[in-house]
Amino acid sequence: MWLMLQQPAPEDYVIASGEQHSVRDFVDAAAREAGIGLDWEGHGADEIGRVRPIENGAEAELSPGNTIVRVDRRYFRPAEVDTLLGNPAKARGRLGWAPEVSFPQLVAEMMREDLRTAQRDELVKRHGHAVSVRNSD
Repeated sequence: MWLMLQQPAPEDYVIASGEQHSVRDFVDAAAREAGIGLDWEGHGADEIGRVRPIENGAEAELSPGNTIVRVDRRYFRPAEVDTLLGNPAKARGRLGWAPEVSFPQLVAEMMREDLRTAQRDELVKRHGHAVSVRNSD
């Protein structure tokens, strides 16, 4: 954004990786980050993801063969285009901009933050709202 604001005249730029990933790609990467391998079965709206043998000690919550991913038609967008792909060529050429975070890095960061939020929420749930803040005026 800073590079865009430094230009002599305002213009529109597409800031994108130029890579295309499916929802399945995202789910696979997120599951991998959590130490969960997925086997996919079915096609289209009938596709499901089942747990493979588990790493990272998640065995207490999941078992191989559990279905943990299922397509939900409520989230289909009938007016949506079939494919979306950003072309960052103008930003690369005119601004010298290039993405610094890869798709796997982005998913890993999202998973770490979601896990941290979930752990915090669980801690609050377990210990109630006993946190107090004192004013030191």
